[in-house]
Amino acid sequence: MDAIIRINTGGAYANLVLPEMLERSTLSAADRRFVTELVYGSTRMRRACRYLADRFLVGPVDDEVAAALQIGTYQLAFLGTPAHAAVDATVGAVRGKGRSVVNAVLRRVAEAPMTYPDQATELSYPDWLVDRLTGFLGPEVTTEALIAMNRPAVTNVRDDGYVQDIASQKVVELVGAGPGEIVVDVCAAPGGKATGLAASGAFVVAADRRLSRTRLVAANAERLDSPIGIVTADGRRPAVRPGSVDKVLVDAPCSGFGSLRRRADARWRIEPEAPERLAELQVELVLAALDLVRPGGEVIYSVCTLDEAEGPGVIDAVLAARPGVTLGEHPGDPWLAKGSVSVLIPDEHDGMMFARLVTQR
Repeated sequence: MDAIIRINTGGAYANLVLPEMLERSTLSAADRRFVTELVYGSTRMRRACRYLADRFLVGPVDDEVAAALQIGTYQLAFLGTPAHAAVDATVGAVRGKGRSVVNAVLRRVAEAPMTYPDQATELSYPDWLVDRLTGFLGPEVTTEALIAMNRPAVTNVRDDGYVQDIASQKVVELVGAGPGEIVVDVCAAPGGKATGLAASGAFVVAADRRLSRTRLVAANAERLDSPIGIVTADGRRPAVRPGSVDKVLVDAPCSGFGSLRRRADARWRIEPEAPERLAELQVELVLAALDLVRPGGEVIYSVCTLDEAEGPGVIDAVLAARPGVTLGEHPGDPWLAKGSVSVLIPDEHDGMMFARLVTQR
């Protein structure tokens, strides 16, 4: 409940505040897992939980009661916790005067049908986000993606021991780096894709704009014994000689619509205007990357989002600005062709958009 209050009212990030609190606790391993599920799960499903509980409230409640109702309702609606256990444990955790309210409301939630007014409420996403995805992907694919991103993230470990989502591993494969090639990753932190590319035998230069971020890359490269070059530089002004490399990966900063499962509170933090703002940055990054490759070289664009302004909007803008650049082939299944980009719909992996740009020989 303390974590939920800090997330809901104090602007705390779930993935930062909860580990810190658990570190100071004396909870067993099983209880730590349960607390993690309650905090991340009820934050992710906050809209649905609030709808189910608010039906039985007659006025505003304080932060503690709101947090208790969120956690209790999550157990009843999404964990299948027996009603007596969910209600009694939640009520028992309330320290203030709202215990009777929490008790009464949760008992009503347990007895009432779990029905919702619309899909956005049921799946617990902002209306504007559902509308954006539906406009780009269509209703069926959007529903598939939204349901997938309400499931906890799956841990995937590469052969070298690095934990990396399958979608990111697929991007590394599609770059197609090989021995003797020079590849630049201009937005490399924390280094997963850069070290994956280096495993192919290519010489990889990993760059990022902040020293703190390149230090993350360096730490991962050292741990994996990955021989990559590391520089601190803004991808819009890269510290690489123009026309000198074979391939550039632009794994650009994005709105993250394809990886919402990994940050429980992200769907409530993203601003509706973020995709357009980030798309402008992405265009600058891709145009700068095109200047680095030799004639016939390639720039690979990837973003873990599912937004039309970013993916196809960015690639279309780049192609319009550089008439000599052509679009590479669509990689095929499981990627969906959506205009100038290929889209990987979230499943056991994150959602991703990909495009290959080839420079003129």
